[in-house]
This record gives sequence, C-alpha cells and structure tokens, in this order.
Amino acid sequence: MINAYDVLEERGFIEQGTHPEELRELLGRESVTFYIGFDATASSLTMGHLIPLMSMLHLYRAGHRPIFLLGGGTTMIGDPSGKSDMRQMLTTETINANVESFRRQFSKFVNFEDGSAILENNANWLLDLNFMEFMREVGRHFSINRMLTMETYKSRLDSGLTFLEFSYLLIQSYDYLELFRRHNCRLQMGGNDQWSNIIGGYELVRKVEGEPVYGLTLKLLTTSAGTKMGKTEAGTIWLDVDRTSAYDFYQYLRNVDDADVERMLALLTFLPMEEVRRLGALEGSEINSAKEILAFEVTKFVHGDEEAAKAQATAKALFAGSGVDENMPSTTLSKADFEDGIDILSLLTETGLASSRSEGRRLVQQGGVALGDERVEDIDLLVTHLHFPDGELVIRKGKKVYHRVVLQ
Repeated sequence: MINAYDVLEERGFIEQGTHPEELRELLGRESVTFYIGFDATASSLTMGHLIPLMSMLHLYRAGHRPIFLLGGGTTMIGDPSGKSDMRQMLTTETINANVESFRRQFSKFVNFEDGSAILENNANWLLDLNFMEFMREVGRHFSINRMLTMETYKSRLDSGLTFLEFSYLLIQSYDYLELFRRHNCRLQMGGNDQWSNIIGGYELVRKVEGEPVYGLTLKLLTTSAGTKMGKTEAGTIWLDVDRTSAYDFYQYLRNVDDADVERMLALLTFLPMEEVRRLGALEGSEINSAKEILAFEVTKFVHGDEEAAKAQATAKALFAGSGVDENMPSTTLSKADFEDGIDILSLLTETGLASSRSEGRRLVQQGGVALGDERVEDIDLLVTHLHFPDGELVIRKGKKVYHRVVLQ
C-alpha cells in the first residue's frame, strides 16, 4: 500500500513539517495516532475545514488513528493567529452548543464507536487545570523572547495583545502533551497558520517526555491566485445544510475558476490522481464537465448522494432555461408583506443574495439582479404581490445564482 505521507504529498496537502523523512518512515511502518484541533468558534464547519478533514480521512483510510480534538477549552481563550484584534469572547453555552454541532458533523465521516477514530474535547482537561502546577510543568519550557519573535504575537504588539491571547500557545501545546499521554499521539496536523502552535506542542512533548513526535502543516484552501476560498458575496460557505443549501454549495464549486479545478479535485475528492490529472487537463468548454464532477463529488461527500443529485439536477435545469425547479434554494415570505411592497435591497438581504444593503445596491447598479426575465435597474424598486403571478418569483443574481421566493 502507498505510504500515507506520499498520498498527502501527491495530492498537494503538505506545506511544511518537522523531520519529514522520519515521519514518512513512521507512517509506513506502523499505525500512528494523530490529531487536529478544531476550535468551536461557529455553529458549523466551513468549506475551509475540508482540507484538514480530508487529510485526516486519507490517513484514516490508510489504517492510522485520528483524534478529532474539539476545542471546548481553547475556544474560551481564542487563537490570536491571523487576527488583528482580540477574538469575540463566546459564552460557555455557545461554545458547548458549537462543540456538539461539530461532533454531529464529524460523526458523518468516521466511526467513533469501534475505536478506529477518537473524539476528544480539551475542556475535559483544560478547565480543571491548577494554574500553579500548570505553570511549573509547562510554562517553564516557553521562552518569552522567542514567543515575541513569532509573527502571531509580533504583529499584535503595537495594536495590543492581552495575556489571555498570549497564553494560547501554552494551552494548545499542552493539548499535544495530554493526547500523547492519553493515546500515544505522535503527530499533530493543522493549517499552515498554525505552525507556531504546532511547534510549541511538538517541542513541549519532546522536552517533557523525551519521545519523538512530529508536526505537519497543511496548505490553506485558496485559489490559484492566493485568495481564500469558501467565501461569497453573501458570506461563508458552511457544511451545515441549514446555513448553506446543498444547491448553493454545489454551485459554488461548479463555478470555480478553470485554473483551480485540478487542485480542488486533488484536495477535496477521493478520485484517483490519474483521473484528477485527466480532468484537470481538459480545456475550453470540456472543463465544465470536470467542474460538474468536482461539485457533485464534494457535495455528495458533505451532504450525501440524494442531495448532490438534486443540486445537480437543479443546476442543469436552470442552465437549460427550464425555469423553476423544486429543489432551488427558496425563501417563504408572507403575502401580506408585499401588499405595500418591499424594496429590492431589503428583499436581496432577506433572501441571502446580498450580505448587506450596500452589497445589494452595488449588484443592482452593475446590472447583476433580475426578477424573472426582467433586469432590475432601479435601486428603489418596490417588489409587490404583482411580481408573483403564480405565487412564486425567481430572483437571479449574476448569471448563475438563482433563488425562489414563495408567498404564503
């Protein structure tokens, strides 16, 4: 069987790591327990989380044991990495609800019942730490001078950095030590923005336990131009179908740039690399078939075969100009609300087609909004019940985004 390290490398996951040759040899020799941490800062995973999730599943399929570490404890502090201001402090109730949501989502992809995968919550050990004991065991191994050279902290010195955030590195590093002691965990993975945190844990385990452990960072989900993927004008692409419909999820992937198709197929699907390269080499109009495969495969992975098939059928029906499809993303509104009319900007934000009134105004002014077959040219247009001859109205944003409004 091909070494799992080679699989990650060939498919483009790996950014950097500690002792890569040693790690590759270890992964080829025995079953390795590894982990990735997920701070519960929202009620759903996002498209960006597919990179760590898929990397874990490639190792899982190769016989290694993943630990999905839920950050019920670390989320109470908040990771300062990549942030210009302190993260919003979430309540314990919100964090616990988010942790439970993550648990349900991860349970769709791995089996936590047979021991082949592990689910942990760092609240189980972080919330009961004795501060003095923790500082004596862990804090003494961290150099303030060195921490201040890390970009995470260095970039915040002028704008302000709280001790709460400064302690995050110690807390997250302690997770690795705890998981090593509990499960003989020997590898931590994470996004490339987590390099400092991963190195902190890697060094802590080696200093305290004197054992060889490893760290590996993954490429972030970006376009070929280097911009972050998983964001639209209307907001984040979520894995929760109640926050991003299967159709919108499918359409986002169906509309990726030609230059991103091969890389996304490699990172976000389990298709063999021979097929990935074949699809990525298609040119002109033929590349659209590769985009449809990408969109279908990833939507199927996240939402299941049935929802993927519905999303694909809806997209093809709309592209063919066959009108309303029952699986089209929809919003139901009260007929009474339209007696006096609702302005078009409010309707765009109500349906999620625009994230704000200013965004809606820009869309209209650029000719990017149509009601049925009629382009909207007036930002002050009032939409009334007369726009709903059959009780339904299809709003089109740009060339490919459709939304149905139903009156009741």
